[in-house]
Amino acid sequence: MMTIEILNLKCAGCANTVKKGVITVEGVNEVHVEVEASKVTIDSEDEFVLTLVKKKLASMGYPEVGDDNTIVHKAKSFVSCATGRITLED
Repeated sequence: MMTIEILNLKCAGCANTVKKGVITVEGVNEVHVEVEASKVTIDSEDEFVLTLVKKKLASMGYPEVGDDNTIVHKAKSFVSCATGRITLED
């Protein structure tokens, strides 16, 4: 299990989007998102998979803490959040 602390995670809608996106990364078996702590935990011990997950998160608007959090990241996370809320019950 590996944990990544991310930015822009605000609600269950964000968490839903993050889960759906990260699980598509090859090598990830399970995803757990802690909204209050802004943490994503993945079931994988492969460092390369961790790199792919970080790239995937950033592309969805949720960069790792310590990385740049640009206006583009913030805008993408806003859209991801809204999409996640709409599909929350799926």
